[in-house]
Amino acid sequence: MTNKEELAAKRERYLLPAYAHYFKDYLFLTRGEGQYVFDEEGGKYLDCFAGVAVVNCGHSHPRIAQRVAQQMGQMVHTSSLMLTEPMVLLAEQIAQRAPGRLQQSFFCNSGAEAVEGATALVKACTDNHQFIALRSSFHGRTLMALSLTAQRSWRGKGPYAPGVIFAPNPYCYRCAFKLSYPSCGIACATDIEEAIRTSTNGQIAGFIAEPVQGNGGVVVPPPEYFPIVAEIIHRYGGLFIDDDVQAGFGRTGKWFGIQHFAVNPDVMTLGKGIANGLPLGAFIATPEVAPVLLQGQHFSTFGGNPVTCTAALATIETIEEEKLVENAARVGDRFRSELERLAERHPSIGEVRGLGLMIGVELVKDRGTREPYSQGLIQLAELCRANGLLVGKSGLFGNVCRITPPLCFCDEDVALACRILDEALTEIEKSS
Repeated sequence: MTNKEELAAKRERYLLPAYAHYFKDYLFLTRGEGQYVFDEEGGKYLDCFAGVAVVNCGHSHPRIAQRVAQQMGQMVHTSSLMLTEPMVLLAEQIAQRAPGRLQQSFFCNSGAEAVEGATALVKACTDNHQFIALRSSFHGRTLMALSLTAQRSWRGKGPYAPGVIFAPNPYCYRCAFKLSYPSCGIACATDIEEAIRTSTNGQIAGFIAEPVQGNGGVVVPPPEYFPIVAEIIHRYGGLFIDDDVQAGFGRTGKWFGIQHFAVNPDVMTLGKGIANGLPLGAFIATPEVAPVLLQGQHFSTFGGNPVTCTAALATIETIEEEKLVENAARVGDRFRSELERLAERHPSIGEVRGLGLMIGVELVKDRGTREPYSQGLIQLAELCRANGLLVGKSGLFGNVCRITPPLCFCDEDVALACRILDEALTEIEKSS
């Protein structure tokens, strides 16, 4: 096996600098098992990141691996121009679990592609191209997805697609209106109507939002937010796209993140956890919206691939049989409670928030001013790694510790993770 130094040198020579890595000293992972991953030197890490909220069933799950290997031996690729059983059965399984009347799916390779397809569908359905999106949103790195993304560090230099208006996001900890929930009247939601009145022609294609903003800092809206917004959007002729790429497939303690809110989307985008690590994305629409894209008007060479669809079918079966949705809800509540106890002892924690096993811990230099503590998060990630724990980073200011472990996490894993986080925070606060 190539040693770490040789791999690092080859990485510098043959991979674009655009690849971002969390650690100064490259971490080369060689295998995963359940909630753990291992490096080339045999180091073992409790994984609280899961490949950006992807490996929901745990690393190298034997059921999924076996089903994928079996399908690989039968057929790997046909393109969607030829039907396969896994593709059709997966569409059925998703429809049976999707909220509201979502029924017909289109498969692609990633969440970003799903957003591209969903927005194309909505534009065709409404005969309009103007969208309302949210500040601090992240929807992917393709043209339309990037145009709907409102984080400077992710957007790059452009150009961007026209017709996107950004509204304040429902970030109660850093309210754009300097108000407090619930006396705020959910101003961030009602302001959507003002954005339509002042920045559009009065008719819109749609509104797109994540039920929980992942890259934006694990921002959870108030429960009233989406019902208010959906009513406004429909009143102005638009459709509601739920970007459930990060929050889907049990991550938040329900099958899909939007199911925490009393609203049903017209279109929903999916990805990440859909196939437990194999590249697959999808968007699903209601019977009224879906038929607008006629045969040949949208296409993906690898979309609906029998191997990835088989992985997704095995993922859904595993989630159900191992009750991972319920486990995410229970263990997520336990995790947040333990983190809130840490916040009582650590002034660098400004807020703990999340749903299920999609959790954010916002670090601040001062709780009074809420000044973001970005350097603290960099230190936290390094210290956690040194002690056998991997965590993610997110937030507009790069100061939110993102905790998205596999959904097979248990109480013992929570206790270990919190102990390591506690020790790391103590060290950071001593040196600050």
